[in-house]
Amino acid sequence: MGRRPLRSPTMISFALRWIGGLQRSVTTGLVAGAWHPCSIWCFIFSFLQNLSNKILLNAVKEFSPLKLRLGGSLQDMVIYGMDPHQPCTPFVKNTSEMFGFTQGCLPMHRWDELNNFFKKSRAVIIFGLNALNGRVPLPDGSLGGPWNSTNAASFIHHTVNKGYAIHGWELGNELSGSGIGAKIGADQYAADVISLKKIIDNIYHGFPDKPLVLAPGGFFDAGWFGELINKTKPHSLDVITHHIYNLGPGVDEHLIDKILDPSYLDGEASTFSSLQGILRSAGTSTTAWVGEAGGAYNSGHHLVTDSFVFSFWYLDQLGMSSTYDTKSYCRQSLVGGNYGLLNTTTFHPNPDYYSALLWHRLMGSKVLSTNFTGTKNIRAYAHCARESQGITLLLINLSGNTTTEVFVTTASAFAIASKHYIPRTRFNHVPGFQRTLAFMREEYHLTAGDGNLHSQTMLLNGNILHVDSEGKIPTLKPIEVDASLPITVTPFSIVFAHIPYFYAPACR
Repeated sequence: MGRRPLRSPTMISFALRWIGGLQRSVTTGLVAGAWHPCSIWCFIFSFLQNLSNKILLNAVKEFSPLKLRLGGSLQDMVIYGMDPHQPCTPFVKNTSEMFGFTQGCLPMHRWDELNNFFKKSRAVIIFGLNALNGRVPLPDGSLGGPWNSTNAASFIHHTVNKGYAIHGWELGNELSGSGIGAKIGADQYAADVISLKKIIDNIYHGFPDKPLVLAPGGFFDAGWFGELINKTKPHSLDVITHHIYNLGPGVDEHLIDKILDPSYLDGEASTFSSLQGILRSAGTSTTAWVGEAGGAYNSGHHLVTDSFVFSFWYLDQLGMSSTYDTKSYCRQSLVGGNYGLLNTTTFHPNPDYYSALLWHRLMGSKVLSTNFTGTKNIRAYAHCARESQGITLLLINLSGNTTTEVFVTTASAFAIASKHYIPRTRFNHVPGFQRTLAFMREEYHLTAGDGNLHSQTMLLNGNILHVDSEGKIPTLKPIEVDASLPITVTPFSIVFAHIPYFYAPACR
């Protein structure tokens, strides 16, 4: 799908205000690998040699830090090679086994090599633990019995003794609700989370900071999640994680139609809203993360979930989730499948990598409510700027034939320039004012290579983004624009606009 001829611009505006008075943020994270059908663990076992790749190292370092979640379908089939006298063998494909593989073992020498990479890349690690040890089948088809934590506890203790920093330990993968391949009741899962919390408190006793306890890493089920939260409150579960694949299977030939449909994109808001409602009513300290999201399950769809068009879905998800107090959003995946941010062979970044990097650098931790007046094909989000004055806007144009010109306005905003104080200024109502005071803004315009939505090449302000001969990630340079002019959002494009002079009380 390419671009269509431009039509006349649509003139629109939107207003900004801070949500509530609390800091709301979403930080980017990535699932470290998803090599279908092995999921993350094949990255650890089969592709460890690629950890020396310069592009991979530089890609992770650019975020400084980047959260990496080690987990996935086969994490509940992993044992940790703590006993040197026992064989530690990798997964073997066996369709008669759960998830299609035999049990696999993580050898400690490979754990050492991974942590060496984490240290060099300054990555922040979330590790998914096997939650199926000790389970027994129940008549209703679920698995019961208490979690056998012996092997996991030994592994955690070993990790601490080696001095490896872990940001969080997550119990299980997609075992909540109806489960994927297996399921565990919420009552038993809550008891297991409490057990994990006690293990963490014991092993990390005396440490100034302890890792987070996360669970369940599954698809949202209001009843199941509500029971887990209520039975682990107020402090046993630090983070409740849920997964999102709202576009359906990767083989769906209508994925792009869904991505470009604002009504379809709006549908996921109900999940975020419901989960936040449960957390508020429970009176718990637990916060919400998206623990894994690849949009389209079963490895995505080549030239859709690894191409420019997917940044529409991805950035919209980051914007939407942040308005519902989601603290981290973990994208499936860094490497692997057809939804990797890096090419599985060359490690060269796909378009979503650059979208994630710009979000990470420009969108601050305070979220501004955005009221948009105009076409539904413009998705608009705003945050206080990250480590800078003013605000950053994210504008996504889902239309292939309409250019939109955006004026930013707010009834309660005012500008501070040099030592001038101008109360309640509507910037688009004061022609020439910004130019007089040399007001400028920075804009980052993202478009597809050759105007083709399926392109795996992304342009920033008309320039192709690519790594250099030394494997370095390109510098992401904005263009400076006279603030008296509207923000122009061309068809099928994405714009980040940093407005340093824009004063919002929340951003002080």
